[in-house]
Amino acid sequence: MKKSTEKEELKNLLVQTRRKEKIKKEHVNVKWIIQIIIMAFVISFALSFVSEMTIPKLSIVFGILITLIFIFIGILFDIVGVAVTSADEKVFHSMNARQVRGAKVAVTFKKNADKVSSFCCDVIGDICGIISGAAGTTIAVGLANIMEVELLFVSLTVAAVIAALTIGGKAMGKSFAINKSDIILYEFAKIVSIFYKG
Repeated sequence: MKKSTEKEELKNLLVQTRRKEKIKKEHVNVKWIIQIIIMAFVISFALSFVSEMTIPKLSIVFGILITLIFIFIGILFDIVGVAVTSADEKVFHSMNARQVRGAKVAVTFKKNADKVSSFCCDVIGDICGIISGAAGTTIAVGLANIMEVELLFVSLTVAAVIAALTIGGKAMGKSFAINKSDIILYEFAKIVSIFYKG
């Protein structure tokens, strides 16, 4: 009896999953995918170019500071990306009806949660990872010269520290983003509403 119930539940789950997949396939936005690829390329190219021109000329202290700033930006945008997907849209419709500043932008973001999340987590997050990695290389070279040790060991240690800070920060940020999703989305939308009206 129990096995047959489990089989039926599994069958129902598979049917529902296929329906969702069919709906999602119909809503795949090719234009958005092309836009995000072009956007990622342009932003990544520009920031990588700037970082390659400036970071190698910085001192170790500034290199560490820039690395920490980009790690923080990556974590911050990851928090926003997660918050957008887990926020409650109804709250912002209610606020929008009362013409609360930023609520209209929050509704727009929530309706396009997949795009906003993709931009925040993937585009900005990955670019910050690339730049913090480039800055890490500069830090490693500088430290290896000062300490007069093998570059490989310092380089691996610096890369491991950057990865640990990024992954640890994003892990902590995710639970915070889920618990405070409505507030985070509202505050982010309020800032964005200064430049974009939704």
